[in-house]
Amino acid sequence: MTSERLDLDKPLWDLNSFVGRWKYFAWMTDFRTCVVPESQLLDAKNLCEQYRLGKEPADTTREQIIYAKKLYESAFHPDTGDLQNVFGRMSFQVPGGMAITGAMLQFYRTTQAVVFWQWVNQSFNALVNYTNRNANSPVTTSQLGVAYVSATAAAMVTALGCKTFWEKRATPLMARYVPFAAVAAANCANIPLMRQNEITNGVDLVDDGGRKLTRSKFAAVKGISQVVISRIVMCAPGMLILPPIMEKLEKYPWMQKIKPLHAPIQILMCGISLSVMVPTACALFPQNCSIKASTLQRWEPENYKLLKKNCEGGAMPTYLYFNKGL
Repeated sequence: MTSERLDLDKPLWDLNSFVGRWKYFAWMTDFRTCVVPESQLLDAKNLCEQYRLGKEPADTTREQIIYAKKLYESAFHPDTGDLQNVFGRMSFQVPGGMAITGAMLQFYRTTQAVVFWQWVNQSFNALVNYTNRNANSPVTTSQLGVAYVSATAAAMVTALGCKTFWEKRATPLMARYVPFAAVAAANCANIPLMRQNEITNGVDLVDDGGRKLTRSKFAAVKGISQVVISRIVMCAPGMLILPPIMEKLEKYPWMQKIKPLHAPIQILMCGISLSVMVPTACALFPQNCSIKASTLQRWEPENYKLLKKNCEGGAMPTYLYFNKGL
């Protein structure tokens, strides 16, 4: 191995820049990692642990360490170190999202189809939101149930309301935008509800060295708001650009002859969009989100008092950090 050792706790790219974050998330959300066997993922985690201790096998290469780091960061939760459900990982957003988004865009004409695919999408979103939550703020089963039902209801009410309204007042093209309106509304309900404990109790704030100093509800709201924006941006291009493209394509005689292929074509185009937009949306905001100590002093005096207590005898950090989730 090369004499220069990697610091596995540090990213391979500069996460202070959008380009660096994009490269990192494109690497970390690679959908090919979804088909890696669990045994290989556990081996990757074990290799990373051995490498940190300087006890990795003598013939281990730098490339093997980087790949093990990739598998670990794509499949294990950053807070708990637990192996995540494969369908809830961000690396499953491309295959899972392309299938569901493509189906929502294709099957929008009947009420039954709208209800079914919104339910499927919200079930998928609930799993993704739970899997990528800030795990330092546990959620009860009843809270998960309320979040799931509320988000699904919000999606269906929005979808059916828009469908009914636009069917009578707008062009057929506008009806194709019903799924996006429903998804955007549901994200605004699903994510905050799924992570309500963070808003109620606050999230842990740490200094540059990772030392827990206090908690903050304001930080939780900031992090969750950024996640909501990212999720909407993630699906926006596919759900806003594809409808007029399909509307135009379906008028051609050659497309009329291959109607059974319309859904697969739309799903494929959704996959292409998500391949670019998943890392783009994840990179919009730093995952290791920051908040000023002065903000705590102004809005959360009790948590600021705890911060001062934990910093006695040392310098007060200007910024505090927390994992906003994905």
